[in-house]
Amino acid sequence: MSRPPLIELIAGPTASGKSALALARARETGAVIINADSQQLYADLRVLTARPSVADEADVEHRLYGVADAAEVWSVGRWSRAAVLVLAELADAGRPALLVGGTGLYFMSLIKGLADIPDIPAEVRDGVEQAYDTENEASFRQRLSALDPQAASRIEAGDRQRLIRAMSVAEHTGRALSDWTADTTPLLAPGWWTGRVVEPDRQRLYANCDHRVEVMVEQGALDEVRALVARRLNPAFTAMKAVGVREFSAHLAGETTLEAAIVATQQATRNYAKRQLTWFRNQTPDWPRHL
Repeated sequence: MSRPPLIELIAGPTASGKSALALARARETGAVIINADSQQLYADLRVLTARPSVADEADVEHRLYGVADAAEVWSVGRWSRAAVLVLAELADAGRPALLVGGTGLYFMSLIKGLADIPDIPAEVRDGVEQAYDTENEASFRQRLSALDPQAASRIEAGDRQRLIRAMSVAEHTGRALSDWTADTTPLLAPGWWTGRVVEPDRQRLYANCDHRVEVMVEQGALDEVRALVARRLNPAFTAMKAVGVREFSAHLAGETTLEAAIVATQQATRNYAKRQLTWFRNQTPDWPRHL
């Protein structure tokens, strides 16, 4: 792949201000902003994921935002292939690129590479999920340590999704996920890119999370959730797992008040931001911090 004149990676938790920073940098450099957030891919989730506004998208060119339907599944591999195509196009045009988002694995796929792991059959994953839900996490993790000791020690407590993923890969392929991921080649060559993490202090970040949810409700979050629920999609789809979908769905079903749904969404948003903060601190400790 040819190299754009500038590639900046701007990562950070939800509500940290990374989109505003990206806009400012794009105006300074003439760069195109490329989405690196797994939820902002979906056209159905403009409000719930706080996607850039129509005005912002008209002001600065944005790519890979709202390009997927809620019924589509976008893996890390699919996103990285799409991002590389955009970067190649920008390189040919001599245009800078800013990749912005909160999905850490997207960034890792570019700078560390993406393992060519075979697809895991649904029945294998379902069986592993059932085992996880039947036994306690400590027992499950102990079994995983026999197959993939690095993953068992690296994955944080309570991270059900990654524990199940590691076990599913090990059981289906006979090879540890850690071994698969170690056998990779970066998609962006070292020296081609710079990275930074937007990391405001915790109190300000949580206040931003709470305020964002209130703004979402004012901007039509309930209508967005109502339209999504009406499609009766598989709850396992990525779009259906967006923060706020479950909480506001409960209100629309008459199971809780709007006030309670807002409070629950605010708590879920803060929890999500905390997990993202922890991930970036562990995985990108050498990236400069933007407060």
